[in-house]
Amino acid sequence: MKKITTFEQKKVLILGLARSGEAAARLLHSLGALVTVNDGKAFDENPAAKALLKEGIQVICGNHPLELLDEGFAYMVKNPGIRYDNPMVKRALAKKIPVLTEVELAYLVSEAPIIGITGTNGKTTTTTLIAEILNADGRSAKLAGNIGFPASEVAATATEKDTLVMELSSFQLMGTIDFKPKIALITNIFSSHLDYHGSQEAYEAAKWRIQENLTADEYLVLNFNQEKCRALAAHTAAQVVAFATEQQVDGAYSLEGKLYFRDEFIMETAALALPGEHNLENALAAIAVAKLSGVENQAIIKVLTSFSGVKHRLQYLGEISGRKVYNDSKATNILATKRALSGFENSKLWLLAGGLDRGNDFDELLPVVSGLKGMAVFGETAPKLQKLADQLHIPTVPSENVATALKEVFEKSTAGDTILLSPASASWDQYKTFEERGDMFIKAFEELKGELK
Repeated sequence: MKKITTFEQKKVLILGLARSGEAAARLLHSLGALVTVNDGKAFDENPAAKALLKEGIQVICGNHPLELLDEGFAYMVKNPGIRYDNPMVKRALAKKIPVLTEVELAYLVSEAPIIGITGTNGKTTTTTLIAEILNADGRSAKLAGNIGFPASEVAATATEKDTLVMELSSFQLMGTIDFKPKIALITNIFSSHLDYHGSQEAYEAAKWRIQENLTADEYLVLNFNQEKCRALAAHTAAQVVAFATEQQVDGAYSLEGKLYFRDEFIMETAALALPGEHNLENALAAIAVAKLSGVENQAIIKVLTSFSGVKHRLQYLGEISGRKVYNDSKATNILATKRALSGFENSKLWLLAGGLDRGNDFDELLPVVSGLKGMAVFGETAPKLQKLADQLHIPTVPSENVATALKEVFEKSTAGDTILLSPASASWDQYKTFEERGDMFIKAFEELKGELK
């Protein structure tokens, strides 16, 4: 870790704890900052605040007093989930106090080069692919950022021999000033998080911050399947490297069933372990970053032919009596399920779907579910999905939850079929999170596989 003096004897306010706030507080404390943590959770119910207090860090819990900002703070480091219209954040900005997120701290102290990945969809899968490819090539890649490992915590222990592979949300990127990765990647840009950013333009501007400080010495990898990204390519100082499907570009591309990087054949498209057009894009993005990092093709092929997916994101669980089973519990909306379905042959596919009813119908799924072998429906949206299936004369299995759906569909399916949990709905009608929903499905898979041994 670089022993920077930027924060030495400077008063810094950490707004909001969670894992990133806790990590930022410890890092700044080690750098000699005068740290105050302000968290909304009451102290008696706040183990993180108690631990920080024992380490000599001041904590103020249970409320957010605006007058706290009159105490001469030089910086605020906020939890990424806290919006900029929050009264504390607005007050800090009005007082000209720089408002950072902890990925900026990670950059400032990191001895390791950073590969930064952002985008609307595919960030986690692509970030994980890149890290696994680098490690397969004998590098030391460390996952960090929005993927679940606080960036400042990982950066504090990384050395120049490591590489930080960092997933970055728009929320995190808004709190950067000097942040500059060696390679930046934007997987795609769609409409998202408008409640936080206020407009699509503001959301896109936040994503675009990933390349804010890049020069001709760094690389920006862009999705040339999207006209928006192609247009953005003209507005960066970085070297632009493209990826695209079914067209030749200066970068990674697929053509006639083969994957290439700058005309160098890498592997057959059919050998990819993950199905779907979106995963083809993820693979090409990972290839581009890997080749720019000097990775051997053997490592790329090894990972891309065996990668079973990130947990709950079109994750291949395995096979039971000839049926392949996938867990895509993260598919909490229609677009995600449409993308998942693109990778399978409908005539042999059983779709398990349902969850929280947000008031929308499922007509957008009509073209992509046509010809399904069957569906299991559950949760609040079950009646709407049943109606969809009836329109297309798809056999259905009304189920209580994801676990019973798997067992019931297994009985009706045959060897050679695929069973896919891709709910097209949020999980909150029956589960606290999509992870809890996916974990129940995984447990049901393991139990069923054990019973049939």
